[in-house]
Amino acid sequence: MEIINPSNIAIDFGLKTLEKRLSKTNSQISLKIGVPREQAANEHRLSITPSGATILTANGHEVYVEQGAGKQANYSDQDYADAGAHIVYSTEELYKKSELISKVAPPNAEETKLLQRNQILLSALHLGNQKVDFFDYLISQQITGIGFEFIQDASHTFPIVRMMHEITGLLSIQIATHYLETRQQGQGILLGGISGIPPAVVVILGAGIIAEYAARTALGYGAQVFVLDNDLAQLRHLENTLDRRVITAVANPSYISSAIKQADVVIGAVMEEGHRAPCWVTADMVSQMKPGTVIVDTVIDQGGCIETSRQTTIAKPTYTEYGITHYCVPNIPSTVARTSTVALNNVIVPFLIDIGDQGGIEQALWNNVALRNGTYSYRKHITKKSLSEMFDRPYREIDMLIASAF
Repeated sequence: MEIINPSNIAIDFGLKTLEKRLSKTNSQISLKIGVPREQAANEHRLSITPSGATILTANGHEVYVEQGAGKQANYSDQDYADAGAHIVYSTEELYKKSELISKVAPPNAEETKLLQRNQILLSALHLGNQKVDFFDYLISQQITGIGFEFIQDASHTFPIVRMMHEITGLLSIQIATHYLETRQQGQGILLGGISGIPPAVVVILGAGIIAEYAARTALGYGAQVFVLDNDLAQLRHLENTLDRRVITAVANPSYISSAIKQADVVIGAVMEEGHRAPCWVTADMVSQMKPGTVIVDTVIDQGGCIETSRQTTIAKPTYTEYGITHYCVPNIPSTVARTSTVALNNVIVPFLIDIGDQGGIEQALWNNVALRNGTYSYRKHITKKSLSEMFDRPYREIDMLIASAF
């Protein structure tokens, strides 16, 4: 019988975090794609890996990567140079050379001013933090803005959101477990308990992708898991998926209040696609929770679903209010930057290839439903009704704007 050398497992069986492979296509145009170094606090992810850069350059595109952009995801400048990308030594130079900016966090105020007229911006939008000035600038410069949160394919799946939410759900329980420890001023309890000692109670608000992966992980630890949502179909799906090992309930104020009083961990995962997260837990409810309970508000980038939540950073991730530990980091997947970067690359690179194959952004928006759904700014117009209502700006349907060009 052959004995497997553990050190060779990754080589022998390919058990690595790998990028999706794409074959060379017939690009109609050459895109100049810029990958800046992220300036948002503790944002370590990128949208394109060296392997992705190889694919893009093989298809005739030019890739510009800012010096040091991949450092925190363990990709060196040399990795990108070897892949055919051009290393650029300043953010200003990168924005000037690029037709399309592909990044993770939305541009901050300084980065926004660097956007060039008629550029394409592909990034997250983070509605919980956006100001109207950002959209006004995009409109004035005729920027085509495509948001990760809006990209939805023909099967009604949000591919980028889903991948990041899977990671967030898994990590949320790891994080909560850590902050339950005595040395973190938690209750000093194990999530799964041991023989003769009952497990901790995990309450998950929402029944989407984050909730599913949080529930899977919590169940793996041996915790008792409650999931609350107003969508009965989602609750039914979650029960079936997890073999009825979770307890579900409709998310009315009475059930929410009762559940979080018993909770040792609360995972906030309530989302409304294209809108700010609804607030389900009031400050009064939080004040009645057990001291040392841990709240992980995973939708803080969309405004948060708990009244006492306020945004924190990976460098300073928690604060205490009413004796409750709050963890409200908006970019949780950035704590596993390598895995998250590969996941983003696997979705984004095919979109970039398609833009080139279609001959430009106009034709790509016409033919690619996911990119069209993802567009929130195009030709001096906001193209999402939800954003129009949120920021008091007029909007035009993207379909009408595209049709007028053909």
